[in-house]
Formats: sequence, structure tokens, C-alpha cells
Amino acid sequence: MEFVYTLIDMLNEMSPYILLGFFIAGLLHAFVPTSMMSRHLSGNGIVSVIKGAAIGIPLPLCSCGVLPTAVALHKGGASKAASSSFLIATPQTGVDSIAATYSLLGPAFAVIRPVAALITSVAGGLFVGRATENESETKSISHSSSACGCEDDVSNKTFIDKIKETFVFGFHTMVQSIGKWLIIGLVIATLITIFVPENFLVALGDRPLLAMLAVVVIAIPMYVCATGSIPIALSLMLKGLSPGAGFVLLMAGPAANFASMTIISRTMGRKAAAAYLGSIIVGAVFFGLLIDYILPHSWFISPLSAVTGSCHHELPLF
Repeated sequence: MEFVYTLIDMLNEMSPYILLGFFIAGLLHAFVPTSMMSRHLSGNGIVSVIKGAAIGIPLPLCSCGVLPTAVALHKGGASKAASSSFLIATPQTGVDSIAATYSLLGPAFAVIRPVAALITSVAGGLFVGRATENESETKSISHSSSACGCEDDVSNKTFIDKIKETFVFGFHTMVQSIGKWLIIGLVIATLITIFVPENFLVALGDRPLLAMLAVVVIAIPMYVCATGSIPIALSLMLKGLSPGAGFVLLMAGPAANFASMTIISRTMGRKAAAAYLGSIIVGAVFFGLLIDYILPHSWFISPLSAVTGSCHHELPLF
């Protein structure tokens, strides 16, 4: 029963924000055409890279959904730099995950997460552009835009049709897309909360940099979405992991996995894939160290203390 109580407690904390995020996701999908994104992502300069990051940050696409979208954008004319910036920013955060981050981890995490995604994705996009500047941008791509369902000409749809599509995409398609990853994340978080001993991560908690590198190694094959990573990070921090190391999981887990590396290598080349992965690791560790050593400790510990107090109040078995 302890497992059920803990799982229900986490669901109650997150559900209002996730539902709001699904609705906003539907609005973005129904009213913003993909073709407009492709036009703004062409070119190799910093402007297109910033646009790629800015477009990707609010989109509620996890790593399993952003890959075909990024490939379609690249095939439609977006540069490798801009496509990589979009690919780094999008799975790290979104309107749904920002809301869920605020609900479980507090305002500091909710603000820093999209800021870190923006800075890391812009730097990563420029790094990819520099690493591949001598390669052709017209490399053959075997994936088509229709394969990822990106053909969404919204200009020919009525307002009523767009409203209908908002709810269909937000509360059906999006639930199918990230629902199972969210549940998996919650189940893992619940198991960690119950079965991991209190002192298991104390040693790593005293060595933040080592903990961050260990989290990177674990997070890359984890394949978890931005929203699903939140309860896992929360549980690990409650067990002794530093807030900075927990933030590394929030960044590296959704953005880097074996599937994304394979697709990027095939569509943009190995240099782009290596630059992409390196940017995510360096960016995640940088912001993790910033949280642990530079920013006020109370910004990140206070929300965790509140969660712990709530759990003790509602779950006396802890």
C-alpha cells in the first residue's frame, strides 16, 4: 500500500499542471504551422540558431517525438546548426514540463530549466555548425515529413476545426506520446522513494561533480521525457543527491539517448552527433555546478523540504 499512496501523492501534485500543459500544447499544434518554423530555421547564423531554440523550448515534444520533427525541419531547409539547436532545446523542456517542474521542484528549477535549455541549445547549435561547416547541408535524408506526421497545413482550417484539433492533439495525441513515459517516470520515482536507503546517495551527495558525471552515464540510456524525469530527479534529491546533480538528470535524460544519437548520426553526420552530445553534457554539468556552488542554496532546498514535510504528513509509513 505504501507504493500506491506514494504514487497517488505524486499524481495529485502534478495533474493540474500537466492538464494545463496538454491544453497549451494543443493550441501550439493547431495554430502554428510547421512550414513557418522551417522558413525561420534556414541559414547557419546565430539568428537561425536562436530561433531554433526559441521555437523548441515551449513545444511539449519529448525525445521520442522531436526526432522525426527535427529531421523533417532539416529536410525542409533548416540548417544543421538550427536543427541541432531545436533538437537540444525541445526535449529538455516544454509548457507541460515547466508547469510540472514548478509543481514538484519549485520556482527556481522552473525558471532555470528553460534558461539552461536556451543557452545550451544555442551554444550547441553553434558548436554543431562550426563542426560541420565544411559539410554539405543538402545531405540525403531518408526520412520524410509525412513519416512523422508533420504535415499540418493550418491555413485551410476553420477556427472551429483548430479548436477541435487543439483538444484532440492535446488530450489524445499528447497523452499517447508522453503518457507512458510519464507513468514510467512516476513508477521509477516511487520505487526509488520506497526502496532506496536514505544514505545510499550520501557519498555522491558530498561529491557533486562525481555525482553529476554518474547521473550523465545513467541518464543517457534512460530515455525519459522532460516531464517523466521530474519525479525521478525529485526522488533522488530527497535521497541525498545534490540539487545540481538532480538538474543534470533533468537536462541530460530527455535530450540525450541512443535513439537520438543514431538518427542525428544518420541524417547530419557523426561530427554533428558528437558535437550534439558534447554540448548537452557540458551544458548540463555547467548548470549543475552553478546551482550547487553559485546560486543560493535555499532556492532549491526549501521546495524539497516542503515536499518532504507533505509526504510525512500524508504518508505516516515513511
